[in-house]
Amino acid sequence: MRITILSVGRLKSGPELDLVKDYATRFRKAGRALGYRSLDIIEVDSSNLDGEAEKLLAKLPQGAHAIRLDEFGREYRSEDFSAYLARLRDRGISDLCFMIGGAEGYGGAVRDAVNETMAFGQQTWPHRLVRAMLAEQLYRAISIEAGLPYHKA
Repeated sequence: MRITILSVGRLKSGPELDLVKDYATRFRKAGRALGYRSLDIIEVDSSNLDGEAEKLLAKLPQGAHAIRLDEFGREYRSEDFSAYLARLRDRGISDLCFMIGGAEGYGGAVRDAVNETMAFGQQTWPHRLVRAMLAEQLYRAISIEAGLPYHKA
């Protein structure tokens, strides 16, 4: 399964970008043996809601199972998130895409096209931190599945 993080806005150099790159590299190395082909990061420029929605949907991989990150979405414990990813992979989902909207959220076209949502709690997080948190949780999920010592629950 190929995983894509599709987000509005561009991370400039700094600690958040360093974290995203580090966890994406770790994911790619550990994930191959588990059937995770890649982790791609795609950024689109911010604009108005409708413009962002158009850009996001244009970059959404054809036939991908998509999940919008949203403060009102489903919350997962790390172990449950790991099991969920494995179930999607085992069901034959070839592309999984996590979407991170812009500062104003998502345009109606994205909300209509992508019903599944996920949250990192009820708090509002800066989007650049959400990318780092998502990359870390993806790596944590596969480390749990692989039995790596990274996750010490």
